[in-house]
Amino acid sequence: MTELLFAVFVFTLSAFLGFELISKVPPTLHTPLMSGSNAISGVTLIGAIVIAGEMSTPTLAVLGTAAVVLATLNVVGGFWVTDRMLRMFKRR
Repeated sequence: MTELLFAVFVFTLSAFLGFELISKVPPTLHTPLMSGSNAISGVTLIGAIVIAGEMSTPTLAVLGTAAVVLATLNVVGGFWVTDRMLRMFKRR
């Protein structure tokens, strides 16, 4: 039960912190910061895979799987935004 409580605490804290950080970034800086944070998101994805792979309890497995899905969406979205930004600077 303690592990579950700690996992939910970390998940909630990281979701709140992520929302607060992203909401404070001006729109002109959002795209460069998004492209630069893909490495950090990759580390988050590795951590989520490790947590999901442990499967010590079914609840942790579900939370780990949700973390893998959300981290994957973050990485893919970051690369998509970076690609879109780079296409803006190509000559026609």
